[in-house]
Amino acid sequence: MRGYIVSISTVTPPKADVERIAEQVHRLADGLVDVDPAAVVDPVVAGVWPGAQEADLRGRAIEIAASLVVREPGYSRLAARLLSSQIAVEVAGEGVTDFASSIVVGHREGLLADDLAEFVKVNAADLNRLIDTTADDRFEYFGLRTVYDRYLLRHPETRKVLETPQQFFLRVSCGLSESVDDAAQLYRLLSTLSYLPSSPTLFNSGTRRSQLSSCFLLDSPRDELESIYERYSQVARLSKYAGGIGISWSKVRSRGSLIRGTNGHSNGIVPWLRTLDSSVAAVNQGGRRKGAACVYLATWHADIEEFLELRDNTGSEDRRTHNLNLANWIPDEFMRRVESDESWSLFDPKDVPELADTYGEEFERHYVAAEAAGKAVRTLPARELYGRMMRTLAQTGNGWMTFSDVSNRTCNQTAKPGNVVHLSNLCTEILEVTSDSETAVCNLGSVNLSAHVTEDGFDFEKLAETVRTAVVFLDRTIDLSYYPTPEAEKANQKWRPIGLGLMGLADVFFKLRLPFDSPEAKQLSTRISEQIALAAYETSASQAQRLGAHPAYEDTRAAQGVLHVDHWPNADISQPDEWTRVRGLVAEHGLRNSLMIAIAPTATIAAIAGCAECTEPVVTNVFKRETLSGEFIQLNRYLAADLKERGLWTEQVRDAIVRAEGSIADIAGIPDEVKQLFRTAWELPQRALIDLAAARTPFIDQSQSLNLFMAAPTIGKLSSMYAYAWRSGLKTTYYLRSRPATRINQTTVTASIPTQEAVACSLENPETCEACQ
Repeated sequence: MRGYIVSISTVTPPKADVERIAEQVHRLADGLVDVDPAAVVDPVVAGVWPGAQEADLRGRAIEIAASLVVREPGYSRLAARLLSSQIAVEVAGEGVTDFASSIVVGHREGLLADDLAEFVKVNAADLNRLIDTTADDRFEYFGLRTVYDRYLLRHPETRKVLETPQQFFLRVSCGLSESVDDAAQLYRLLSTLSYLPSSPTLFNSGTRRSQLSSCFLLDSPRDELESIYERYSQVARLSKYAGGIGISWSKVRSRGSLIRGTNGHSNGIVPWLRTLDSSVAAVNQGGRRKGAACVYLATWHADIEEFLELRDNTGSEDRRTHNLNLANWIPDEFMRRVESDESWSLFDPKDVPELADTYGEEFERHYVAAEAAGKAVRTLPARELYGRMMRTLAQTGNGWMTFSDVSNRTCNQTAKPGNVVHLSNLCTEILEVTSDSETAVCNLGSVNLSAHVTEDGFDFEKLAETVRTAVVFLDRTIDLSYYPTPEAEKANQKWRPIGLGLMGLADVFFKLRLPFDSPEAKQLSTRISEQIALAAYETSASQAQRLGAHPAYEDTRAAQGVLHVDHWPNADISQPDEWTRVRGLVAEHGLRNSLMIAIAPTATIAAIAGCAECTEPVVTNVFKRETLSGEFIQLNRYLAADLKERGLWTEQVRDAIVRAEGSIADIAGIPDEVKQLFRTAWELPQRALIDLAAARTPFIDQSQSLNLFMAAPTIGKLSSMYAYAWRSGLKTTYYLRSRPATRINQTTVTASIPTQEAVACSLENPETCEACQ
């Protein structure tokens, strides 16, 4: 290590502090290829300021290392190692010397539950030995910084952290465990970043208020003042403890509806949603993240057109909501009428209460009968309304397309008449029965597929083992969770649904050098989904044998011998013998969980794991990410490694990638094979994303958050794309991502082509749609 001479006469920090930081940077950079510690140390020494402490200098070194990521991905690891050492110093300053002492301090400060403190006290020596002191080295900087800023317990007054990242992972594990062996099993998955529970579980496991559930789905309030205000109260209580909210509003009467009690007329749903909007904005989930909710409205509701304008940036502000997300709950009958260019009727739910609680053929009978009886408030061309949906998506990314019939027809919970799925959740991956007395709940976690790739390929056996462990602990969260409302507790104990998802699929494709839209990638994605489903069914049946099936098991399709995959006769099944074996287990023991698989967006936990989000392709190969933790430069490390091997990772190429906003498509000298592998979401045909999702669907008994990407959306392209998603059997879609936002309004509808005509052109000539090619 070079020597650094510091003039004590001109600089306040002691020379020893500066030299310690310089020595630490050099030591922590050891083993990081192409990382030059001097690139970090030199600016720190040159910029020493009066009054700086050792922690300040280390913080400056972390910032400098993080800023160099775009030059060399290894600096992310260096920044993470420096942050890990900073956390260790901070924790030691609060009197924490090992895992057991971190629990003692957290309990003393009123943060941790009594039973957790007692469990750790009794097993202190064994639990201390579980800590993997090298595990922090698996973090990228962005992931570790997210853990530090948002998840580690902090002293209520000093705001200093009271646990290291590994102590945090073990605390979460102990909070969900019945024995030391249990804790060790889950901790191994967390410390290797092979699996992570969702944020509420990470936030709250082992704490005094252990709300561990991720999402809540509330049925539409009854068309009564008291019911509507009770729903507001439920939303606030659920959101307070870090739950994402989905709520239907399809049963509330429309604008102009007669109010018999006063002989007046209703103002419709918009004023109620304005109030809900304000309530959601006011609840910020304990200061750790913003409250969030999505409102679902059936496509036949007479206020649907006003609903589609709620997120517009123009028009009267008293008819707008800027915090709520919006989703369309769409029956097949509407999509069929769009395709055949027929009319569509809108109804006041007060006049047709049966529509909200039916689906499929029964819904269609009621709907046609209501039309024949002259109950429609208004009739319009189906393509006109569909075009308005597309325009809302293009302009706001909101107004998500979710399909009610397939969601109900294939749901394990809807075997019994009267059990109906009325909506999805905030992120469109949960599909569960709701009613006035039952608020659907789901506890989520995701497998990091990237951690299951070996030199020999993808490790399916390891995946199955991870799933088995994850399912056991997800089931356990149901019993350990705090429920803010009795409606939520009732439903969760009755149905015991869980939502095991995945993340890092794009990482798998990069590691195995499979272009995202290749047949091999689709086949692998499908096999992975099948393996997850098989292991989940097997484990839930084993849990049912040991602990009993969930209370509503006899009301499910599984009890009738129908598993989710049976709804998809064309499913690509690669393990028929395993399915036969698993069917036998389910038939003999039942299932502990009514639903098991749901692919959530995983934005935050994927950042912690250092992998791509859920099933998505990368949006860009280099970008600045803004979060509650600050701004972070991120680089596709697989691309950098590939270009290094070819001698192409030069300053000139790096600058070209940055100028191209993370794309390498037009950079000279990069081989076509590399360009094909590292296409971004904007450069991939969206048909590929839909096809991958459709092939996975038979093995996903809930749903999947599927973002679609279109740089310059048009009504015609969107019409074709979402019609294709519906025809492909997708249950739900999520955001439409577009860029740049400033161009959206100019590209959605041309002045010369009306919306309905644009829809017609697209649907009648689907082969011309660039989005799906």
